[in-house]
Amino acid sequence: MDTESQLIKQRIDKLNQIKDMGFNPYPYKFHQKHHASEILEKFKKAGHVPGKEQVSVAGRIMTLRLMGKASFLHIQDETGKIQIYVRQDEVGEKNYNLFKKFDMGDIIGVEGFVFKTKAGEISIWAKEIELLCKSIRPLPEKWHGLKDTEIRYRKRHLDLISNPEVKETFVKRAKLINFIREFLNKKGFLEVETPVMQPIYGGAAAKPFKSYINDMKMDVFLRISDELYLKRLIVGGFEKVYEISKDFRNESIDSLHNPEFTMLEFYQAYADYNEMMKLVEDLFIESCKAVNGTNKIRFREHTIEIKKPFAVMTMKDSIKKFAKIDIDNLNDKELKKELDKHNIEHKEFSRGNAIQLLFEGLVQDKLIQPTFITDHPIESTPLCKPTKYDKALIERFELFIAGFELTNAYSELNDPILQRKLLEDQAKQLNQGNEEANPMDEDFLESIEAGMPPTGGVGIGIDRMAMALLGKDSIKDVILFPFMKSFKNA
Repeated sequence: MDTESQLIKQRIDKLNQIKDMGFNPYPYKFHQKHHASEILEKFKKAGHVPGKEQVSVAGRIMTLRLMGKASFLHIQDETGKIQIYVRQDEVGEKNYNLFKKFDMGDIIGVEGFVFKTKAGEISIWAKEIELLCKSIRPLPEKWHGLKDTEIRYRKRHLDLISNPEVKETFVKRAKLINFIREFLNKKGFLEVETPVMQPIYGGAAAKPFKSYINDMKMDVFLRISDELYLKRLIVGGFEKVYEISKDFRNESIDSLHNPEFTMLEFYQAYADYNEMMKLVEDLFIESCKAVNGTNKIRFREHTIEIKKPFAVMTMKDSIKKFAKIDIDNLNDKELKKELDKHNIEHKEFSRGNAIQLLFEGLVQDKLIQPTFITDHPIESTPLCKPTKYDKALIERFELFIAGFELTNAYSELNDPILQRKLLEDQAKQLNQGNEEANPMDEDFLESIEAGMPPTGGVGIGIDRMAMALLGKDSIKDVILFPFMKSFKNA
């Protein structure tokens, strides 16, 4: 029998002994009135003897020192840790015998008085103790400050028990999402819901997950984007809508990608990408301040300031600045040579794709401070208006922070003739094997043909936004349960 199995057996033996003593090791409730952090803050000036105010706390045993008829332990609740002092003559012999069956990781309830030990630690002098849950699986060896990332992501409960700062990350993520809602609601946007399962996917260049509805005998896809449905709402007369949703893309998994991710999309009628850029800038600045209390963040080795004005560059200008390549002075042959020179793979050459590939390969990782990259090649999306000065470019911007993209935005295409042509081109690419091309969506085209006003649209990856604003290296650090390979496939 391995060590863990032996420890589990020992704990089950204790569990049975506790039952034999007449105690229920899994009671139904406990009246928790106080939390560790509020007690520590309130009683900083408490005396060295038990006070008059009684408290009632509950939490997991994190340290345990059994010392004859008086013992010390620490419990941890949602807000932090606090020390408990347990004496046999206070809790009674029967309860103290129960206490001696406790293990690290057990969850207990305690009622007692707050005092300061001689060492100056604010503690609770227990009057009553109750076992609320006997744990039979011990915490792993060296669980304090658990660092193994594979275990942390795969067994998030251990990560949260072991690393209090991880819990704080997810508290801040929740604050971020709440603030985004508050920000958009105040701007007059309406939160809506669109289908997760869709008969035709679209709105992004991505490979979908496929499913099947038995009753209808039809294939469906998990959405890769909310865009095409949200635009139909603009056609229908809503002027400002947004959705915070789970989207799914069957693509690579790495520090910036998870198959299931949280996306914010919002659309505003009668606006263009310039107005949306101002809105995104304000959203990031105000969100950072709300979540962190400052507009300076630390990401890897960089100090990043989320403040006005964000830098703005066209994609061509960024390539010229960072890669020293002047696109407009190169013909197609020379542009192709630049791709080969920098070992940038490309299947079929087009001028627009070459520009996009040069930017991705040579520029984007250098965009550390907040930077809007505007006017992308028309090949990059079929859903965006061409620029007024060059029909080969589109009114699109992406926001980069810390070297990766967080936001994608357009002046939305509302020309139904051009929209049909571009989606037909995408459908041809899909038939020719491009798994990330958009399929033809006749329902969407019909809605655009009914007339959509000029519209600005924005998509923001909430997970990446949390990464940047909270200074986390991997998307797995801001998703509670990131997708992991099964052990048999690992």
